[in-house]
Amino acid sequence: MLKIEALPAFTDNYIWLLQDDATQRCAAVDPGDAAPVLAWLQSHPQWQLSDILVTHHHHDHVGGVERLKAQTGARVYGPATEKIPARDEALDDGQCIRILGADLQVIAVPGHTLGHIAYFHADTEQPWLLSGDTLFAAGCGRLFEGTAGQMFESLRRLASVPDDTLVYCTHEYTQSNLRFAQAVEPDNADILQRAREVAVLRESNQISLPTTMRTERLTNPFLRTGVAAVRQAARRHGGTDPVGESDVFAALRAWKDRF
Repeated sequence: MLKIEALPAFTDNYIWLLQDDATQRCAAVDPGDAAPVLAWLQSHPQWQLSDILVTHHHHDHVGGVERLKAQTGARVYGPATEKIPARDEALDDGQCIRILGADLQVIAVPGHTLGHIAYFHADTEQPWLLSGDTLFAAGCGRLFEGTAGQMFESLRRLASVPDDTLVYCTHEYTQSNLRFAQAVEPDNADILQRAREVAVLRESNQISLPTTMRTERLTNPFLRTGVAAVRQAARRHGGTDPVGESDVFAALRAWKDRF
């Protein structure tokens, strides 16, 4: 199994570094800044950066790609429908790529951006998901380009992976997302317990990720649009009675934008 390590970048970004001990090759995910990756490589001179995976075109996810490729020769993978700097492989929904000996399924997840993709490794022992800015711990990305309906369907696709899937998103937003989750479901004991656990981690400057899909189903309001309490909260704050779960999601996302 690959080791996955977080390299902090900017204020709250994480660049995920996938590492294969057997070959001493690694892959960087969404390197918005080249410096953290180059610093890691300098401190691990026997390792080679062989691949760069990109989920979407925002600068805090692609800003370091060209410099990393120029200095390491790494192969760049990214969504086919977005402008990704120095991209070698344009990826579409349903494709499978092999990175460091692991098969990754490409999943189109429009919403945050129209061409956003996620990468899923369906390992029988430990599946994992690189969700970019689509699914966050206890939250989801803002709708910069897509619609609420698109994001709702994208989250449903991601939520179909196994419960034990490790979810690696790209921002440390967990505490603020849990504050919103508590506003949506103040009586949800799982959210309260998770908020306590994350507070302890953050007080000691520890990362709150990865999360698991099981945890997200229990505590992420954007994956709980079928729960009566969530629907009622959406109705109170949305001003209208949501017809379906997509409407509940839209009301929640609009509420979170002004929370």
